[in-house]
Amino acid sequence: MPQTPIKAGLALTALLVLAACGKQAAAPEPVRAVRTMLLATDSAGMTLEYPGDVRARIESRLSFRVGGKMMARRVNLGDAVKSGQLLAQLDPQDLLLAQEGAKAGLSAARTNRDQLGADYKRFIELREQGFISAAELERRDAAFKAAQAQLDQARAQSDAQHNQAGYAQLVADAPGVVTGVFAEPGMVVGPGTPVFSVAVDGPRDIVFSVPEDQLARVREAAALPGALKVRLWGENQASRDIKLREISAATDPVTRTFLLKADAGAGFDAKLGQTAIISLTLPRTQQIIKVPLTAVLQAEGQTSVWVLDPKAMKVAPQAVQVGGAEGNQVVIASGLRPGQEIVTAGVHVLTPGQTVVRYQDPAAGSAAPAASR
Repeated sequence: MPQTPIKAGLALTALLVLAACGKQAAAPEPVRAVRTMLLATDSAGMTLEYPGDVRARIESRLSFRVGGKMMARRVNLGDAVKSGQLLAQLDPQDLLLAQEGAKAGLSAARTNRDQLGADYKRFIELREQGFISAAELERRDAAFKAAQAQLDQARAQSDAQHNQAGYAQLVADAPGVVTGVFAEPGMVVGPGTPVFSVAVDGPRDIVFSVPEDQLARVREAAALPGALKVRLWGENQASRDIKLREISAATDPVTRTFLLKADAGAGFDAKLGQTAIISLTLPRTQQIIKVPLTAVLQAEGQTSVWVLDPKAMKVAPQAVQVGGAEGNQVVIASGLRPGQEIVTAGVHVLTPGQTVVRYQDPAAGSAAPAASR
């Protein structure tokens, strides 16, 4: 019995030793070698590019002025049309009947006017002979004038019905190319319903979209001569100067971009709808900071770089705002200042507060940070 406490103590000691052996010490965080650079001010002249397409300066949507059943379509998509050419036709039967009714009304009004005019002349003679009173003559005069007004009204209605019958034929009002067909024979169309879209021959525009945050810069730079250029996609042609002509007053509700139109100028040989690349050369900006593309980290919707504390040799993330790109370098709009040292390689494997060492190139034999150029 006296040996029992001793045995229990030995067993407890053994268990504690085994538990201590089961816990392994945490591995120390590795010290990574990174490439760094010292920031300095520089200058940059960026070129922005936007996709666009070639469109006609004027593109009309043609429609009938009256409603009815469409009987025939004379042109197809892509056809070239001339001014006055017949494009489509409605069933004119009801319009012709209305025209005949208006003509009959005009004939009746004319007959009534002539009859009252002849009566008025006879009543003038009777008044001169004293057989009727002046009041009676005035009533005859008023009746004649009313008949004349009814004749004028009937004539206007007849002319209107004649025009309505002519509106059963849809003709091109200018030469151009059919770019859209929206109705087929047999359909009943209402007045103003688009039937064709026609790109009118004449000047061509280059249409492209610009994000909201770049509009002011594009507007300012496009005012400089030769800053805005265009080249056609897939063609080995030199870029040509274009001039900004129109900026939309509101953004597109879906893409949140502004629509811009530029004048392609005379002699621009391009097909409608052809893809174009618009390039805008921005003026060179002084006193800016540029960093290599490899130094920029994008995570959780935020752009950042790793800034090195040269005394503690630890890194910390620094949020930055990107102002553009020039080749393989990124222009930093805000977030950094000259004299800071940043990591330019290995940014995806670092953690905040991690200890690092500067990478030493064996050929250079030095670990000093490179200067920003």
